[in-house]
Amino acid sequence: MKKIILILVLSLFATSVFAEESSLEQVYRDLEPADFSYVHDIDPGEMYDTQNTSWSPYPLFRLTSPLYFKKTTIEPGYYLLTPREHKGSWYILFKEAGRIRYIIPAYNREMVPMGFYDENLPKPKLTPSQKFHIKFYDFVGKHVKSSQRKPAPNTYLEATDLDNNFISIVIYWGNYRYYMILRTIAL
Repeated sequence: MKKIILILVLSLFATSVFAEESSLEQVYRDLEPADFSYVHDIDPGEMYDTQNTSWSPYPLFRLTSPLYFKKTTIEPGYYLLTPREHKGSWYILFKEAGRIRYIIPAYNREMVPMGFYDENLPKPKLTPSQKFHIKFYDFVGKHVKSSQRKPAPNTYLEATDLDNNFISIVIYWGNYRYYMILRTIAL
């Protein structure tokens, strides 16, 4: 009896995994490539995102082999992944050296679960002098308005290798996460 229940549970799990992967293949087929570009390949929203930070707030993605989306080949390299909205649809900008190299559609956008960053981002181990330094700046920031800085948005990146040469990339940026699906082999 236990074996039959185990077989049923495993078959239901396998069916749901297969259905999810086949639905992702259909999502990939249904997505349309970006039909727009930016002037001089410069992201107009980057200035607003970086004006209060010392470094880029976007997640850095290191790609060691090419990825493909329809007829677009994303070459290996280091890319800053930036989500942007265009005419009601969300796209991920692959930026290299400040220029937009590729624009890939995101098929889903949803809120990040509460506590996700606390559970998944590592906490730095600070020396006593670093702790004093941070507490001093926090104290000054509370009382001197000109020295207040907004914290950079939290970022996180997940890449999952799927069957049939697909890869799912989830970009966590601030309060939202963005889903992309790409191929690892050209068609």
